[in-house]
Amino acid sequence: MSTNITWHSGLTRQERSELRKQKGCTVWFTGLSASGKSTIAIALEQHLLQKGLACYRLDGDNVRFGLNKDLGFSPKDREENIRRIAEVAKLFADSTTITLTSFISPYASDRQLARELHADTKNTDSPLPFIEVFVDIPVEEAEKRDPKGLYKKARAGEIKEFTGISAPYEAPENAEVHIHSEKTSVEEAVVMITKYLDEQGLLKVGS
Repeated sequence: MSTNITWHSGLTRQERSELRKQKGCTVWFTGLSASGKSTIAIALEQHLLQKGLACYRLDGDNVRFGLNKDLGFSPKDREENIRRIAEVAKLFADSTTITLTSFISPYASDRQLARELHADTKNTDSPLPFIEVFVDIPVEEAEKRDPKGLYKKARAGEIKEFTGISAPYEAPENAEVHIHSEKTSVEEAVVMITKYLDEQGLLKVGS
């Protein structure tokens, strides 16, 4: 890590928010593969954009094939994957964008790190809101869905360290939003998350 770097201050987060007339935050989706995280995140992104809010979604398709293409799925690589995503999400949120991240992020310690990065007020005037959304599904239900056939391959030993089968998933204990996806439609999930964001004052366009 370089030590000869000096932070140059510019606009405060409050000033940027007032100029763009929007508040930034990170909505962090976590859950097993095939839980419905990405489907809900895509629907939420579309909903928020239609409301006139700046919103952007980070997921495996636009991160694993680019920024993190050098990482595998070992515990160490998973940790680094989430660290990088958290840092990028923080930058987006700092720009007053509502940032949606859709990743399994199986380890509680990694999700806590992401939360702490957003809470850090070093070199800034205020913390960034971090909303954890736990898309909860029994592994048996996820296996029934299995749109990419990943669980089948994991059961056959073709995929090593697959979360929920041969690698652990540490479920959140105090997520801001808890969605039981086998009982909740995508539309209902979007309403739940939007309601929470609205209650936190994060959806006020022009405020």
